[in-house]
Amino acid sequence: QVQLVESGGGLVQPGGSLRLSCAASGSIFRFDAMNWYRQAPGKQRELVAIIRRGGSTTYADSVKGRFTISKDNAKNAVYLQMNSLKPEDTAVYYCNVVWGLIYWGQGTQVTVSS
Repeated sequence: QVQLVESGGGLVQPGGSLRLSCAASGSIFRFDAMNWYRQAPGKQRELVAIIRRGGSTTYADSVKGRFTISKDNAKNAVYLQMNSLKPEDTAVYYCNVVWGLIYWGQGTQVTVSS
């Protein structure tokens, strides 16, 4: 059983920044990878970023150069630093891990609007 709790969402103006956090129950080092997804209203959930056990990362083309995924094994946490935010980044952001089963957090709302 894995519990994931996201935080850090909110309302931000275009061009602004937010840092999302995902706190996991237990050690995150056991996971091959941890992921951030997002789901905008009326759209399918999409993969935003991946961070693997060794630290390598992958990003969706739409966020490359603007978002940075990182982790802190000691704190059992994964982060998503989001810069130069655009209105199209508005979505509920979810932390995700696959460990036998697929686990999701409850999500955190990010709204980019002036």
